[in-house]
Amino acid sequence: MAWLRLVRWNNLFIVMLTQLLVWCCVLLPLHAWTDTPFLLGPLHFALVCTSTILIAAAGYIINDYFDIKIDAINRPQKAILDRVIDRRQAIIAHSVLNVLALVLAGAVALSAGKWYWLFVQLFSTVLLFFYSSHFKRLYVIGNVVVALLTALTIFTLFIYEPGLWYFVKQPPMLRKGDAELANPIWVLGIYTGFAFVLTWMREIVKDMEDHIGDAAEGCVTMPIKLGLKRTARFIQLISLGAIIPLVIASVKVQGLLGIYTFFVLTLPLTAWVLLLNRRASTQHYHRMSRYLKVIMVSGIGSLIVYYFQANA
Repeated sequence: MAWLRLVRWNNLFIVMLTQLLVWCCVLLPLHAWTDTPFLLGPLHFALVCTSTILIAAAGYIINDYFDIKIDAINRPQKAILDRVIDRRQAIIAHSVLNVLALVLAGAVALSAGKWYWLFVQLFSTVLLFFYSSHFKRLYVIGNVVVALLTALTIFTLFIYEPGLWYFVKQPPMLRKGDAELANPIWVLGIYTGFAFVLTWMREIVKDMEDHIGDAAEGCVTMPIKLGLKRTARFIQLISLGAIIPLVIASVKVQGLLGIYTFFVLTLPLTAWVLLLNRRASTQHYHRMSRYLKVIMVSGIGSLIVYYFQANA
């Protein structure tokens, strides 16, 4: 149980769910729209997805390894390393998970004759290490790195699925007889951008929650440099990068997906932004972080609505 908490099993489940829904709801239906062969069948997708999960798990381990002192201040009752799991065991697990991830992704890359695809996993592994050891303590950079890595969860499937490349030069809406389908490149682009912006917002809120321990360890996060109120205003500003496209989608997209986008995503996110500055306490920011995660999961869930509406 301690190991599951260390690797944030619930977050890993969200990573798996994201890639699974993208594969099932966006990639698989494309087989009927092109004669281009697809690489990510069930086996290859499982290998790439497992590789992503293992890299994320290793990232959580190394993050806690470098955050032992900070966690002792911010959340002493929840700290696992040095209390339940030995540091040496954690480093070994981190290394093993990364090696396994590279082997699994490498098997898919080599089967396609594209060994350089493996740089996606190598880049993620190295970036996670330097994020944990250095970047997360820097102003803005750490938050952007995590947002980038989250967006890469979706973008990885674009790299490993050559069948998608056919649609890069296609129009926003595809037509085949009486059937119509949104270009998957646009769909994946929208979800990738949504994941980036909301993750960036949530990472800043987590810094607001942890600012006391971060300050004690010499971190220069946004809440420490700008203060809590100015940081909250910055979050409200960048939230427009998600809210404005959602409002447009709510109006432009017809049917159940438009209704879902407005009532399940647009309204809750707008309410979240308005409530963010209501209090300035650790408990408040912790709740706001959790609420934002719920909105993010709801965004992922919209892929199911997209699938049934597109294939009705």
